[in-house]
Amino acid sequence: MTATPVSVSPPVDSVAPRQRYVQCASPAGLHRVAYTEWGAPDNPRLLVCVHGLTRSGRDFDRLAAALSSVYRVVCPDVVGRGLSSWLANPAYYGIPQYVGDMVTLVARLGVESVDWFGTSMGGLIGMAYAGLKDSPIRKIIVNDVGPHVEPASIERIGSYLGQPVSFATRQEAIDHAAVLAESFGPLTPDEWREINIPLVHEQDGAWRFRYDPRIAEPFRQTTPELAALGEAALWHSFAAIEGPVLVVRGEQSDLLSRETVAQMVEKGRNVSTVEIPGVGHAPAFLSADQIDLAKRFFLGDAADAS
Repeated sequence: MTATPVSVSPPVDSVAPRQRYVQCASPAGLHRVAYTEWGAPDNPRLLVCVHGLTRSGRDFDRLAAALSSVYRVVCPDVVGRGLSSWLANPAYYGIPQYVGDMVTLVARLGVESVDWFGTSMGGLIGMAYAGLKDSPIRKIIVNDVGPHVEPASIERIGSYLGQPVSFATRQEAIDHAAVLAESFGPLTPDEWREINIPLVHEQDGAWRFRYDPRIAEPFRQTTPELAALGEAALWHSFAAIEGPVLVVRGEQSDLLSRETVAQMVEKGRNVSTVEIPGVGHAPAFLSADQIDLAKRFFLGDAADAS
């Protein structure tokens, strides 16, 4: 796939993000979901960008700024991450809760339809949400994830998820986050700082990750049987998505295989794909060519993106 750049220059007054919160519910009580909002707050054209497992909505600052003249762009911190609350009961850290929170968020935003960009976990949330009857999702980019997740990536993620690490300086924390995410691509030191600073904070004289380490509990308690049921449910959801889907794969991804991408094309209704060279899991969408790819899909004719 060759992406033709789409020229979108956001006006100066649209590139300053606004920090917002929405109250959501789990069976254990209420919690707040933080989100960063870009563009005109009364723009009915909405793009929701949702991050990966331990990341934050600030991963999308560049993409959001680039599209904020056309969209109201909303980038939530999934519950348990970033500036959002931690759940009272960690057993609810999972796709059903995350989809419920996103339904509440979209209802709060008061729009009829939504375009969606989901990286890794954010792609799983998007697939589950878009596959629901009467879903408001119109177009969706699924960034380096599919209903089937490769076992090697599960093992890699499990090796660091929820580990009690701390650092003497913010830079040490940023550098460690960069090591964990090195497969995002060849980012510059400034780019790593840009996307990793929001992930860390100072607490009790040390720098720590903001995410709730208890998100590892349901991850580690997932049996092969539960994993198979979850995968089957996601395939069902994916097959039900009516709008255009763009599946993005990093060429060196250990999470999304080419075989799974082929199955997504076969089982989906309107699926196009692109593979980004020199990148693993998951393309960061910081570079101009990757941002242009998203612009092409969302703002152009999706049929031209194949």
